[in-house]
Amino acid sequence: MDDNNGVSARQDKVDALVVGAGPAGLMAAETLADAGRKVLIVEGKPSAGRKFLMAGKSGLNLTKDEELGRFFAAYGAAADWLYPMIAKLDPVEIMAFAEDLGQPVFTGSTGRVFPKAMKASPLLRAWLQRIDAELRLRWRWTGFDGDGLAFETPDGARVLHPAVTVLALGGASWARLGSDGAWADWLAEKGAEMAPFKPANMGFEVDWSAHMTPHFGAPLKNIALIANGKPVKGEAILSARGLEGGGIYTVSAAVRDGARLSIDLLPGRDAAELTRRLKGRPKKQTLTKALTKLGLDEAKRALLQEFGRPLPEDAEALADLIKALPVKHRGPRPMDEAISTAGGVMQEAVTSGLMLRAMPGIHVAGEMLDWEAPTGGYLISACLATGRWAGEHAARWRP
Repeated sequence: MDDNNGVSARQDKVDALVVGAGPAGLMAAETLADAGRKVLIVEGKPSAGRKFLMAGKSGLNLTKDEELGRFFAAYGAAADWLYPMIAKLDPVEIMAFAEDLGQPVFTGSTGRVFPKAMKASPLLRAWLQRIDAELRLRWRWTGFDGDGLAFETPDGARVLHPAVTVLALGGASWARLGSDGAWADWLAEKGAEMAPFKPANMGFEVDWSAHMTPHFGAPLKNIALIANGKPVKGEAILSARGLEGGGIYTVSAAVRDGARLSIDLLPGRDAAELTRRLKGRPKKQTLTKALTKLGLDEAKRALLQEFGRPLPEDAEALADLIKALPVKHRGPRPMDEAISTAGGVMQEAVTSGLMLRAMPGIHVAGEMLDWEAPTGGYLISACLATGRWAGEHAARWRP
């Protein structure tokens, strides 16, 4: 890939333009180039794939190796919309994609798929070298200028008039990595139907009492998060700001939309057994000792005291509390801190090929589209799949 920030930047007509160098944009660019289009990628940040690299700090969960019915179910209301796109670039294909870039993968015990290198940078470097396209960095899209796209660049303002465009600008979280959602107003002004942004895969704010301070940073392991009556096993982290972590993210969409959140502190034990154990404890045994013997570690006991105080003296009521501890929170953490966002370009706004109905020749991909999914490989999978889909349809577009 030719990284050129000035020599040919003065021309304003291009064949195929991709705005955004994250996974969706790069996949669209490679697909366009493979189809014979002359591709220009513009990226507002000083380097490509910044959010992709951030995801790789925890191992780069590329996809999830599981039965496809369960895989599609993770996309909820958007599953039918995304089905043909993901079916064409499914988890097996994504694993092959990584292998083709010289990055062997492995599948963890939960089905999550990672590069053996456990980071994103080697894969990204190999991918950028393979894509037959020109990349211009520090080109920040600022909206439309007539029938062109306007940019702030290191060489001043530029307006590009592409024959075909793929927008892959991300959602509205982690603005410092490039996804600020500013594009939503520009597309809406052009007539595209937009769904409001909402945080997804985020933590929840809790006003902790002082007794919780020593436990900040402690993990809550072997718990089940309950929203809408559905328990989901996972883990969480007690932080100074509230509750975070993979288990919380799994139920975050339901809780964000109004479901009550509770925690089963001992998902492997039933309430009747806990009641018997609590009723049968020796008279001289402290409650702390009794709870410890049940399997509640220090962090779980602290959380039980925090949300259950005063703890009921009745053994049955206490057992019920352990099995469904109500979480008192103040709502989601700010959207910019969320791992991903819901909202964006609605299905009604695009053709089956992800071209904006109000703007012929302009396609959209990745988190710009109105879908959401939990963490676990689903996010990157859908970004890659929609990027390829948009690239394939954009490649065939002629004005």
